[in-house]
Amino acid sequence: MVRRLRRGRTNLGCLFGLLLVVAIAYFGFNVGEAYWRSYKFEDAMRQQVRFALQRSDRQIVAALRAKADSIGLPEGARRIQVRRTRVGISIAAAYVEIVELPLLVREISFTPRVERTF
Repeated sequence: MVRRLRRGRTNLGCLFGLLLVVAIAYFGFNVGEAYWRSYKFEDAMRQQVRFALQRSDRQIVAALRAKADSIGLPEGARRIQVRRTRVGISIAAAYVEIVELPLLVREISFTPRVERTF
């Protein structure tokens, strides 16, 4: 029976690859979470537009501010603009999320806007 010595290169390579995948997933989660919150906020805007005929502008703004607070959006997301015309309504907001990555702090701008005609 011949015994072969293992050098350990494949184990180290596997460990490095696993570490790389975990690092990408960890930091990708931070970026993905910012986009997920933006999607949830825009979805709340769509819902408010759907029922805009039954709600006043103040009610719409109050509901969206409460949603922004509940999902943890930055302060800028609470500046909501509601514009009504004879033919429709538009709701817009603009805010910046700060995402921390290794050796880098990134600002991502979001400008959710929803419109509907009556």
